[in-house]
Formats: sequence, C-alpha cells, structure tokens
Amino acid sequence: MGEENFQNMSRIGKKPVAIPNGVTVTIGNDNVITVKGPKGELKQSMDRDIKAEVKEGKVEFVRPTEQIRHRALHGLYRSLVENMVTGVTEGYKKSLELIGVGFKASNQGNILDLSLGFSHNIVFEIPKELKIKTAQEKGQNPTIMLEGIDHQLIGQVAAKIRGLRKPEPYKGKGIRYVGEIVRKKAGKAAGK
Repeated sequence: MGEENFQNMSRIGKKPVAIPNGVTVTIGNDNVITVKGPKGELKQSMDRDIKAEVKEGKVEFVRPTEQIRHRALHGLYRSLVENMVTGVTEGYKKSLELIGVGFKASNQGNILDLSLGFSHNIVFEIPKELKIKTAQEKGQNPTIMLEGIDHQLIGQVAAKIRGLRKPEPYKGKGIRYVGEIVRKKAGKAAGK
C-alpha cells in the first residue's frame, strides 16, 4: 500500500471532539487531560508527542509527524477522549446473562456472588467506580448489570466476569453479554 493511499484514508485523529454543555475539558502541563461532567470526572495521560488543545467548544489533537506511531496514537487519544466525554455525560452500561441450570448471581454492595455449576460459589469484587445490579426474574435468565463512566474499566470487568465461565459451544451454557450470539456446534450423533 503506497504512502499516497495512507494520506487519503479516513483519519479519526483529525476530527475534533465536541464538548457538550456541562462538560469541561482541561489539559495539564504534564499532558494529562481531565474531563469533568455531570456524572463525574475522568483523567487520561497522553503521550508527550501528541498535543491537545481546547478551542471553541472542541478538543483538537495534533500529531508532530506522519510516522505510523504518531498516527496510531493520534487516533487512540482522540477515541479515548471521546469515550471520556460520553462517559461523564451519559455513562456506560453493560449487561451479562447467566445461562445454565441452577446458575445464580447476587450482590451485596460491590461483591458479586456467582453460582456457576462449580463445587463452590465464585465471589468477585467489582471496582468501586462501577455500580452493579443483579436480577433474577421468574422464567428469565439471571442478569448482571454494570454501570459506570469509564469505558475501558467497564469493558475489562465485564470481560473478566464473562471469562469465569465462557459460553460453551454445545448447549451455550455460561456467561454471555446480553444480545451476544454464541455459535453452537452440533453434538456427536448417538451411537447405533
């Protein structure tokens, strides 16, 4: 792929991030960007090569060169800051469901107690930055709802919970994201 094609490719980093009403964005001398909004505050330190500035209700990002590393970081920080802005205004939610006979989920504060068909329950501590709710309605699979302002953190915690018992490919038993489609395999045919 020639260099001229690279120039024409869409550039996420070049698009400024709009700052909605009620949100303030500040950039410290140490290249730490702070986003404050109605739901809270988030900080992100940036590589010193990437410069950000707040102008006319937008955050703009500038990269020093067209090196691949700089282009990659440019897009990365722009995406992270956009996620921070969404986090402090709307927040993020992730829901997981437990599929399996006798699978249960309950929580006390930030301690999640899971019964996943193993010989003992799994007790999992959720970071205090996230809110957790568990529900067990009749005729429905037990669900775990996570809420928070940090997009990266909520994704990591949800992935860790799912990793405690990933959906298996035959009956689909395990923990999956709500709406996730699990590909199933056909089991072995019964012997003659």
